[in-house]
Amino acid sequence: MILGLPTDGLLVIGMTISSFKALETECLHQFGVVPRKSECRGSGIKLTWLRDLKKQLQLTDEESIQSIIQFSWGLACLAHLYRALCRASRFDCKEIDGSLTLLLVWAWTRFPFLAPVHREPRSFSLANRWRNWECGDQRFRYMKLAHFRKALDDLQEGQFMWVAYSVDRVDPDIISADIYMHSVVWSATVPLVSFECIEWHATDRCRRQFGFVQGVPHQERNLDKAHEEVLTGPKNFNWVIATSHSFWVMQWIIGIITF
Repeated sequence: MILGLPTDGLLVIGMTISSFKALETECLHQFGVVPRKSECRGSGIKLTWLRDLKKQLQLTDEESIQSIIQFSWGLACLAHLYRALCRASRFDCKEIDGSLTLLLVWAWTRFPFLAPVHREPRSFSLANRWRNWECGDQRFRYMKLAHFRKALDDLQEGQFMWVAYSVDRVDPDIISADIYMHSVVWSATVPLVSFECIEWHATDRCRRQFGFVQGVPHQERNLDKAHEEVLTGPKNFNWVIATSHSFWVMQWIIGIITF
């Protein structure tokens, strides 16, 4: 709803190979061009190269579009955001990565009293509500941290928007019917999987968000060593069948099928 990323489809996972030669081959296959060594870091590509490439390449042919939309990018985005929030909660952490646009707009949607003035988006996704908000709400720009802390301290029960996408809150013309086609999987309690990242999607703890009655949550899942995995250093293996990940990949498949 917020970013327009699909939540159904294939896992964003596969092989990682710590070899510049393999990276060249893959980039040539995917993009038709290869980065220079100065545009890489280890076996990864710097974001600046990918951003420049995005400006040059136009995704227009139907084959490329169908190839991209078959993956669950929403699931991967949420997995990395959960991981980033977990790390940011540590006392010695000074910064955060992940999709901060998703985090910010989620907070503004659920806590309207914290958000700048929004306008109804003319097109999907709902993040467009606050596009160029700096120009439309000068007052918000000068609010201090103390203001937001006090607003959270004074939070009343009815100020949190549990069902944020109901028709009385979102213009039905903005969200097409096909967005809701797979909405049944939104409340599935499954692991979120994206390469090295495994996070638990504990929807049983926020059932009201999906219009359900909140019951007693299940015992939280212990991700054990999978939660400590990082994508640094040589990682020459297939994450789908990696010993620490194969169990969670299967749990995701079973959870989606049975749900």
